[in-house]
Amino acid sequence: MQNANNSMRCPWCGTDPLYVAYHDTEWGRPERDAAKLFELLSLESFQAGLSWITILRKREGFRAAFHGFDPALIATWGEPEVTRLLQDPGIVRHRGKIEGTIRGAQAFLRIEARGGFSPFLWSFAPPTRPRPATLAQVPVQTRESQAMSRALKAEGFNFVGPTITYAFMQASGMVNDHIAPCAWG
Repeated sequence: MQNANNSMRCPWCGTDPLYVAYHDTEWGRPERDAAKLFELLSLESFQAGLSWITILRKREGFRAAFHGFDPALIATWGEPEVTRLLQDPGIVRHRGKIEGTIRGAQAFLRIEARGGFSPFLWSFAPPTRPRPATLAQVPVQTRESQAMSRALKAEGFNFVGPTITYAFMQASGMVNDHIAPCAWG
């Protein structure tokens, strides 16, 4: 897809202004801030079974409902907060994903205390490879995303299958899957 300047961008973002802005300013940019990685992983977990644009459109609602994705706060939540979130139309209201985010916050704190959430996640990043020429060359999962999925599940995270963790790796810049002609890659 070309923009007004005749620059190519990845076709998956289409023409929706929110999606285009996400593609152009966030997706695939290396992120190492632990709190931002926790938010992104949490949102990717909510995305399971849905389209990313659904989550992107509700992202501000998620940020408000989850108090900025503060892991120390979320880790203390129980049934009252789950009940509150299940009634919030600004987010995806799925009990398992909400409870999984709480468990994920608890796991985040354990991993952070052991040496850092960001280094833990980035340890699964594959070596740099050439950018794919087309979307058809972009994998949906890799050995590294499978390993990350297993490790996150062992820590207590939910909704982090290898396809979700690969999407997380793409979004957080652990892999660069902007297609080769894309001007933003």
